[in-house]
Amino acid sequence: MSNLDRHDETGVGDHGQLDSDRAEPDSAGESDTVRDAVDRSRSGAPAAGSVVRDRFSSDEVFQRIVAAADEEVTSGNRELFFSGIAAGFAITITFLMYASLYGSTDGHPILSALLYPLGFIYIIIGGYQLYTENTLPPVALTLERLASVPALLRHWTIVVTGNFVGAIIGAAVLAWGGVFSPEAAAAGLHLGEHGFETPWWDLFFKACFAGLIVAGVVWVEYAARDTIARLVVVYLAFLAIPIGNLFHVVTSFTEMSYAVFAGDHSFFVGLTQFVLPVLLGNTIGGVLLVTVVNYYQTSEERLESARFAGTDRRLSVREWTLGSLAGRSYVPLIDTAETTAADDDTYRVIVPIANPRTESELVEVAETLASVHESAVVHLVHIVQTPDRASVGGTGGQRARIVDESETLLADMCESVGDSDVEWETSTIVTHRSFEEIFDTAERQHADLVVLGWEDDKLWGAARAERPIGELTNQLPCDLLVFKNRGLDTSRILLPTAGGPDSDLSAEVAQTLSATVDADVTLLHVVGGPDERAAGERFLGEWAADHNLQDATLAVDDSGDIEDAICRAADEHTIVFLGATERGLLSRLVTGSLHFDVVNETDCSVLLTERPGERTLFERLFGR
Repeated sequence: MSNLDRHDETGVGDHGQLDSDRAEPDSAGESDTVRDAVDRSRSGAPAAGSVVRDRFSSDEVFQRIVAAADEEVTSGNRELFFSGIAAGFAITITFLMYASLYGSTDGHPILSALLYPLGFIYIIIGGYQLYTENTLPPVALTLERLASVPALLRHWTIVVTGNFVGAIIGAAVLAWGGVFSPEAAAAGLHLGEHGFETPWWDLFFKACFAGLIVAGVVWVEYAARDTIARLVVVYLAFLAIPIGNLFHVVTSFTEMSYAVFAGDHSFFVGLTQFVLPVLLGNTIGGVLLVTVVNYYQTSEERLESARFAGTDRRLSVREWTLGSLAGRSYVPLIDTAETTAADDDTYRVIVPIANPRTESELVEVAETLASVHESAVVHLVHIVQTPDRASVGGTGGQRARIVDESETLLADMCESVGDSDVEWETSTIVTHRSFEEIFDTAERQHADLVVLGWEDDKLWGAARAERPIGELTNQLPCDLLVFKNRGLDTSRILLPTAGGPDSDLSAEVAQTLSATVDADVTLLHVVGGPDERAAGERFLGEWAADHNLQDATLAVDDSGDIEDAICRAADEHTIVFLGATERGLLSRLVTGSLHFDVVNETDCSVLLTERPGERTLFERLFGR
């Protein structure tokens, strides 16, 4: 069977997509075997008869939670924040119903609470991001050292901020929009003032029990097999919060905000004396009393079944503690690469591949650049990106087939282009992300160079501008080449330069191609007018000598229009090298803010080059 025929069985798409619908068994016999294995209990009881297994084991519940946590912790900032806003605004419904019934029933402890769970039902069934619900799944991933503590804190911070923004909007509408009846308005103010009047430590311990209930709901919810069961669990569990006089942090924030808007209370006092102890109590109750306990009741096989070769892919203690500041912040679904020793003197080139069938020219570029080094390795990384909200990696057999097919395609690619003494390595990564996996791989492999293809149909060509883009691309792990392929022809190279480290990288690549494939190199320098031509010619001559490009053709353009000058000169060349500006390259490619006309309007290929900058931690956190 050919590779193209096998493609439809493995679920590895042409653009690195994982088709989650390919998880069905390959045959009726395999289907029966799988069904028998699922329906037979561990004690050996048969599937047929009076007792049939109808619930998940604790290990299986844990697998489902890890799958959900993987989707949550790899979501972008924007997705998390706006989902958090939706959840916070939905909690307004809980407050609206609670206050309305409280006012109409004169504060009856049972009747007033009957519609309290409505907002939580919307949130959990709708899949919105609620802070207390998120105490379980991301923590489970962090306990397995598959996500770092900073990644967990980032997730929590974005979600709780979104929840509070949504809640404060809803509270403002209720306070000033005339939604409440006079009785409901008085009841809402009473509910908010009740939190102000409750002692700090009473709030904390009441919130611990509420956190226990909410995190327990999440665990039981993932054990449920149908929507009706989930609705019943959610309703009964959240009904216990008002009946037990407990406190939920997002509801409490809504009540506090309403009391501030409708009364004369201080927002700062409400945050520190009301919301803060509830936030801490919910977190500790959810994490310690439920998450950790449920985590340790699962078997030692939980990680192996939840991740492909998971135990060998955990974060190091340093990565787990410091996250991306120390290396990785997250372990992808599947990563077949081994970490390279830091003291390895081998020149390492990483080539991320979205489709091994169509990117051989990109690999040829990498091979040529590596061949001039005495000891060099070209590492091909096939990044298979799963669709949004897909199951995590499918079954164990499906994951194995994805890796086998990927390694076969990569081996074929190496064989077709590898005719030099360069050593080849291959690996496969299956993940929800694209850019961050590229940079994480470069960090682990201690790469010297990443050669990246750029097309609209590539995974990274359609990437969103989120934290992995905006932050990581401002702290590159190594030299970066981005190849806009319009046919691989390096016979006539145009290299515009105004100096700088990124032009230095362009010069190194041009010098390598000149020495290996006898490429003709033209250096272009653009000046502001004819009176600057002489100075431009001196600069260009000195720059060529400094970069071992004395044989290059020197061209000075005095039009003052850099992009137009490059476009005109590009018509006579087969490839153009462009160095990044001080604002960087890759993040602006993704966001569409890189306006080099030559990239999109010329007929020849373009090679964009960028070198790592020296940005401090302060600059990384707060920008330039």
